[in-house]
Amino acid sequence: MEPIVAYIRTRKKLLKVVRYFLHWTSIFGIDVSKLFALRGLPAVVKEYLILKRQNADTGSKWNLKFTMPCIHDRYEQSAAVSGHYFHQDLLVARRIFRRQPDNHVDVASRIDGFVAHVAAFRGIEVLDIRPQTAKVPGITFRQCDFMNLPEDLENYCDSVSCLHALEHFGLGRYGDSLDIDGHLRGFDSLYRILKPGGILYLSFPIGTERIDFNAHRVFAVKTVLEWAKDRFEIVGFSYVDDEGDLHENMTLDATAISSDFNLYYGCGIFELKKI
Repeated sequence: MEPIVAYIRTRKKLLKVVRYFLHWTSIFGIDVSKLFALRGLPAVVKEYLILKRQNADTGSKWNLKFTMPCIHDRYEQSAAVSGHYFHQDLLVARRIFRRQPDNHVDVASRIDGFVAHVAAFRGIEVLDIRPQTAKVPGITFRQCDFMNLPEDLENYCDSVSCLHALEHFGLGRYGDSLDIDGHLRGFDSLYRILKPGGILYLSFPIGTERIDFNAHRVFAVKTVLEWAKDRFEIVGFSYVDDEGDLHENMTLDATAISSDFNLYYGCGIFELKKI
C-alpha cells in the first residue's frame, strides 16, 4: 500500500510542476504542448505535395498555398470532453432545465460555455464587473461589482449561478479592487440576491487551500461548509478531479471533507438552497 501512496504523491507533485511550467511559458506566448506536434510536419508536407499534384493532374484551378499548415489536430481527440468547465457548465445547465426557476441570474460565469447553454432554452441575466456590449437574444447583461451588491438586487431571484468565478473576487485579475476577503463579500452577495428557498449553483477550485496570485484561490471543502452554515442547505455536491473527470452526486462525509477528496486542483460544484 505504501508504494502506491508514494507513487500517487510523486505523480501529483510532477503534475503541479508541469502545470506551473506550462502556465509561465504561456504568459510569454509559448505553447509548449504544441511543440510535440512537430512530428506531424513531414506528413503534412507530404500530403500538401500529393494534393498539389492532384490539383495539376485533374486540371483543377485551386489557388493552393502552403500558408496555414495545421500539424497537431491529428493527434488530438475530436473534442476535450473533460475538465472543470466542460463538466460544470453541462451539469448546472441540466439542473436549471430540470428545476425551471422563475428567474435565473448568473454571476460572472463563462458566457461562451455555461451562459450559452442556458440561453438555448430560457432567458438569463448576467452580472459581471466587466462591461459587455454584445446584444444576444435571451441574455441580458448588467455591469455590477458583486462584492458590493446594489440594493435593488436584494431578494431578486429564485435561482443564481456563479461558476468558477468566486475564487477571483478581490485579486484584481479582472479589474476588481483588491480585497483579501473579496470571496466572502461575494458569497454574502450570493446569499442576499436569492429569495428564501432559492437555489445557488456555486463552483470553484477545491484542494489544498491557497491563493495562486493573481489567478485564483483554491478552497478546502470544510471552508465552504463553514460559509454555508445556518444560511444554506446542501442539496447536491459533485466534483471534477485532478484528471478532469466528473464525480456526480457525491456524499460529503467526514473523510471526504478532511481529505478534500485528495485533490490538488479539482473543481467543487455545490447546489445550495437558501434557508
